[in-house]
Amino acid sequence: MTPFLTTPRLTLRPLALRDTDAMFTMLSDDETMRFWDWPAFKDREVVNDVVAAQLRDVDAGTAMYWAVALTPKGEAIGSCDLSDIDRHHKRAEVGFLFSRAYWGNGYAREAMQAIVDFATEDLRIARLWARFHTGNAASQRLLERLGFSREGTLRGHILRDGARRDCEIYARMR
Repeated sequence: MTPFLTTPRLTLRPLALRDTDAMFTMLSDDETMRFWDWPAFKDREVVNDVVAAQLRDVDAGTAMYWAVALTPKGEAIGSCDLSDIDRHHKRAEVGFLFSRAYWGNGYAREAMQAIVDFATEDLRIARLWARFHTGNAASQRLLERLGFSREGTLRGHILRDGARRDCEIYARMR
């Protein structure tokens, strides 16, 4: 079960279907989705299906998804997750996406620090890793500030808009 987490400025609450509209705002923005595996989604129903699939992963115990808001009941300004949770090997992937209107305020770092702390302290996850598209300097800086370091490049890992894209793998050990 995904717990509530708080930081000095943010509430990270379990993602819910009611967050679909806020997620659509993020996932439908071309600039926000520039370094994503998929182009911007233009159909709200597809985003509803994405959120529903994420909630099924939570129910299966393989992921935790948070809606990041400025107040406990506020609209989501971003989302963060732990996915591919492997409790035997004590590892998980981290991810984050924030609405462009909130970029540059340190919210992603603050929220992700809460996720890293929760994963390492409460879940006893020893290895956290992240994948991002080569050229996404903002994600690279954020991960490095959180103590992640580069492990390698996945060449041609993503097929997007008819072209293969490389992805970088960054990780940190507890």
